[in-house]
Amino acid sequence: MDLRIFTEPQQGATYDTLLTVAKATEDLGFGAFFRSDHYLHMSGDGLPGPTDAWITLAGLARETKRIRLGTLMTAATFRLPGVLAIQVAQVDAMSGGRVELGIGAGWFEQEHTAYGIPFPRERFGRLEEQLDILTGLWDTPVGDTFRYDGRHYSLADSPALPKSAQHPHPPILIGGFGAKRTPALAARFANEFNFPFGSVDTSAQQFERVRGALIEHGREAEDMVFSNALVACVGKDDAEVARRAGVIGREPAELRENGLAGSPGEVVDKIGRFAEIGSTRIYFQILDLDDLDHLELIASEVMTQLGG
Repeated sequence: MDLRIFTEPQQGATYDTLLTVAKATEDLGFGAFFRSDHYLHMSGDGLPGPTDAWITLAGLARETKRIRLGTLMTAATFRLPGVLAIQVAQVDAMSGGRVELGIGAGWFEQEHTAYGIPFPRERFGRLEEQLDILTGLWDTPVGDTFRYDGRHYSLADSPALPKSAQHPHPPILIGGFGAKRTPALAARFANEFNFPFGSVDTSAQQFERVRGALIEHGREAEDMVFSNALVACVGKDDAEVARRAGVIGREPAELRENGLAGSPGEVVDKIGRFAEIGSTRIYFQILDLDDLDHLELIASEVMTQLGG
């Protein structure tokens, strides 16, 4: 089981805080550091303000050596596809080939309004075109040009540069709850399908939909990495679990039901249930970025039992 750390910096974090967490992620043996892509907090005051996902990852690319780096999920509404292709390829090169692109349609209208970003009503079709363009640009041989005529985006005579360090391009992550269009999109473009904040049963249902879509698109089900993202609240005892839950404004019982919460043994058992349905990668959503002891506990008492 590949264990990764996933952060929500829009709730309030500086780059220095994220760097500290990323370095701890690397030093403790986790597989990757991922972050959300949001510009507005969803609770609290959000101080000191948002940090940009790809600027953050560019910095971390130069200040880490081993861990994978990526987004859950980049909002397609934030960036034009050609610009995003350049950004991801550049950060991949800066990291020596350690970048992964999680991408979604974008959903949080308030952050668009707050920062003057257009929020189109029809977003899924734009996401599909973005994926066509991203993969098309990255896969175009050096010396050739790329053209695209879509409903939402058009490109002409693009040199399709720069190229990423990874070939044919960085892994693409797609996820979500949609029953038809989302699995179909994942089957066309994704290397990994992520199901966030869902139960074992609902994850199993969605994974089966994706497996069916893969077969329809002529791919083997084994081609896809299946993963889950869940909020983490692990403690050596009930008092520590309750303390960590209180800091993030949640209840221990609710977190045990909906997240990865409780003693290390409880968390290992729950991850085992996700493994039984085919999940091979878990993203621990860490909401208190100042609690590095939390990461150390997960590494020493959970990861060691799972062979992460």
